[in-house]
Amino acid sequence: MIYILSVNYYSSNLIAKLVSSIPANSNIPYQIVVVNNSTNDQGLQKLQASSLKILEAETNLGFGRACNLGLNWIYQQNPQALVWIINPDAYLPENTLEKVPTFFATHPELSLLGTLVHTTTGDIWFAGGQFIPQQGAIISTDLGVSHPEKAYVPCDWVSACSLIINLHHFADCPQFDPAYFLYYEDFDFCQRYSSQGHQLAITSQLAVIHQPSSITNRNLVSKFQHSTYSYLLTLARYTNKAIFLLRLFRLILHSLILLLVKPQTALGKLSGIFQYFKLGGRC
Repeated sequence: MIYILSVNYYSSNLIAKLVSSIPANSNIPYQIVVVNNSTNDQGLQKLQASSLKILEAETNLGFGRACNLGLNWIYQQNPQALVWIINPDAYLPENTLEKVPTFFATHPELSLLGTLVHTTTGDIWFAGGQFIPQQGAIISTDLGVSHPEKAYVPCDWVSACSLIINLHHFADCPQFDPAYFLYYEDFDFCQRYSSQGHQLAITSQLAVIHQPSSITNRNLVSKFQHSTYSYLLTLARYTNKAIFLLRLFRLILHSLILLLVKPQTALGKLSGIFQYFKLGGRC
């Protein structure tokens, strides 16, 4: 059984495209689960799909906590299922869903699997993540496309834009850290479960099509506030004090420069820095 999990935040039109990309007559048993972070989004209630389950969050929980709501519901239904977390602004290419059970039947050792993420123009948006703790570098790589001969390639982290979780490997329901409202929750998720011995990889045999930042770019100040706060939280957890202070100094300097040319971006970054220390962040 495959559960496709997505989070809605005033994106019912995008959710509709995701739902329509999944064939209703598929031979693969599946359930679409949408966690609604925007309770007054009337468009979501108009979606017609027999396989669609809507979970009301009653408030905007943020991405990670909303995913947790969905994961907990799914785990109660079927703790052996595959859960495919997909961004609401992404959708499946034709004949994609059918490949998933075969892939995991062939490679049952994997707990977490990222897929390629293409833009609507066909470019690669994500193909695997690398982490260099000695530099505090959290970067995207081309692992998923540079080894076409391999079914999958181990990596340090994958994007929750398209992340498949094999619940069979988890004694308890896997959870995102609720300290993250938005951004870097996928990196933290991968780091925590990899450290517990779970195998994580990226594959080029599965992919989604993504419209980058079609939701978060609606409010640039909020976008950069959340991303900056989460970035600092992640650096504090996974790097040392010297690296944290160096990255913090560069971030502050860059934000001050941006005030002249991109004031919304700069204000968002500075707000994120302030939020981090206001909430008791360490350095």
